[in-house]
Amino acid sequence: MTPPELGLFLISILTSAAGQFLLKTGALQLGKVNASNLTGHILAMLTTPAVLAGLSCYGLGAISYILLLTRVNLSVAGPSVAMVYIFSVLIGYFFFREAIPLSRAIGLGLIICGVLLVMWKN
Repeated sequence: MTPPELGLFLISILTSAAGQFLLKTGALQLGKVNASNLTGHILAMLTTPAVLAGLSCYGLGAISYILLLTRVNLSVAGPSVAMVYIFSVLIGYFFFREAIPLSRAIGLGLIICGVLLVMWKN
């Protein structure tokens, strides 16, 4: 990838990861949903700042991804955005105190290896 392509790739990944962080933060503020509070939860999502910010981040990530697709093959860009999984697990671990079992750590390592192989230029 060229530096501009790498920049678009990083913006897409980082804004998507930020979106996941903000959506989780908003979800925690909303509390658990069940059949009796479903409608209230859906309405509350429209006024929860963290949820709205998370959706905005996803929108920015989608825009940068579309711009990336104008420059690189889908067969490279698509699998490469799997790097957001790495950031999601790290955000879960560092901000939400979620455990990373060995099987998940191995899976993340395999994702990283796969992305590197897909991005590798011959």
